[in-house]
Amino acid sequence: MLRYLVDTHSEQKYLILGSASRDLIRQSSESLAGRIAYYNLGGFRITDFPDHPVKRLWLRGGFPRSESESWRENYIKAFLERDIPQLGVNIPARTLRRFWIMLSHYHGEILNHSELGRSFGISDKTVKQYINILEGTFMIRVLMPWHVNVGKRLVKSPKLYLRDSGIFHSLQTIDSYERLMLHNKVGASWEGFVLEEICKVIGKDDIYYWRTHTGAEVDLFWQNKGENWGVEIKYNDAPRLTKSIINGIKDLDLKHLWV
Repeated sequence: MLRYLVDTHSEQKYLILGSASRDLIRQSSESLAGRIAYYNLGGFRITDFPDHPVKRLWLRGGFPRSESESWRENYIKAFLERDIPQLGVNIPARTLRRFWIMLSHYHGEILNHSELGRSFGISDKTVKQYINILEGTFMIRVLMPWHVNVGKRLVKSPKLYLRDSGIFHSLQTIDSYERLMLHNKVGASWEGFVLEEICKVIGKDDIYYWRTHTGAEVDLFWQNKGENWGVEIKYNDAPRLTKSIINGIKDLDLKHLWV
């Protein structure tokens, strides 16, 4: 149908909205190669609500609904029980929910398939399958490492983030800003929230993190017109340049770094 419309009305433009249907993406890429562009639309961002406190968006995430907490819980339920089966994935909703909750405990950490498999009692292959499903439906972000410098002992495993802070908080049963402030994942939550806000602004897919085995790290790295840019994210009232960050600036030859 899409191909017919484009072939017969080539002068017109079409906007097609939908969920993360892998079949739809595959079919459109085969039949409309060179004539279609994809845009991944995230949730609301800070600039959409300049008069609202940042902490409100951070807690609730980017999905639009005033009854935010109950909406997120219903969204998770519908996603697992309706959307996933419609994609042809035959995994019990309860199983995938438990896996998703377990992933939320690794939010902002290095992704280790073997460790996840042992914790959940499944094989590495099954872990990768579940992660591919959640990544392909834009629920999680697998952030790859930047490791061009072969002379450095660099971490070469990806990091894992849940893309929407509100969904992350729901899976962690964080229902208030006060509880978030007391939670042991508050730093990781802020890191993931800021990372997604930046990704919405720069609109790039080729983003990375950088870390050495000695502890030097830059949370977000990308290239812009031949320049290396980076961001280090800290949940702190007075962020400052540390030795780790300075090492990152030198090793990555950063033109710009924001903390």
